[in-house]
Parts: sequence; C-alpha cells; structure tokens
Amino acid sequence: EPHEDGSRTVFFELNGQPREVSVVDHSLEPEGAKRLTADPNNRNHVGAGMPGMVVTLAARPGDSVEKGQKLIVLEAMKMQTAIVADRDGKIAEVFVKAGSQIQAGDLLMTYEG
Repeated sequence: EPHEDGSRTVFFELNGQPREVSVVDHSLEPEGAKRLTADPNNRNHVGAGMPGMVVTLAARPGDSVEKGQKLIVLEAMKMQTAIVADRDGKIAEVFVKAGSQIQAGDLLMTYEG
C-alpha cells in the first residue's frame, strides 16, 4: 500500500540481512499531468529554477511566510536545494507534493494577491 506522501516501503534481503527502504512511487502520479509554467513577470508565482524532485514542502496554502523563509526543498543529483520566499506574504496555492518530479520553470506555488 502506498503511503500518504506517495512513497512505498520496500522490503528485501541483502547479504542475508533483511532490509527496508522507502521509495517514491512515480506510478501513482497521473499520466500526462499538465505542468503549469511559472510566469517570471508575475511576482506571485514561485517557480522551479532547476529540474529535480520535491523532497519537502515547508509551506502550505494559507501559511504566512517571511522573506528568506524556506518554502520547498528540492533534490537533484543527490544535492538538496531550498527555495526560499523572496518576500513576505501568504501562500495561496501549492501545485506539487513531496516526491513530485519537476522541471525548470514549473509553477510550484503562488502567493496571495
């Protein structure tokens, strides 16, 4: 059974020792899901600067955020990068979830206003 965050626990044996790992199940993402593109001229859009996977969502719709506050943590090539708020504001919508694969320019979330 998949977990709420879209991951699954996989059990296996390695060198005779039972192991357990959690992996993201990309088959649960809808096929052909429409990607929204961030408009660089719209200051309410928070876009991805690089491709990768969403590791953590630190802000949810309705959250008030301050400039410099961590919004999302992305992972690419085993390195994690934080996307931080560029201004004070309130989050209106979030378009990704933990485990989502994203491309540069994808719309991740929006500010109210």
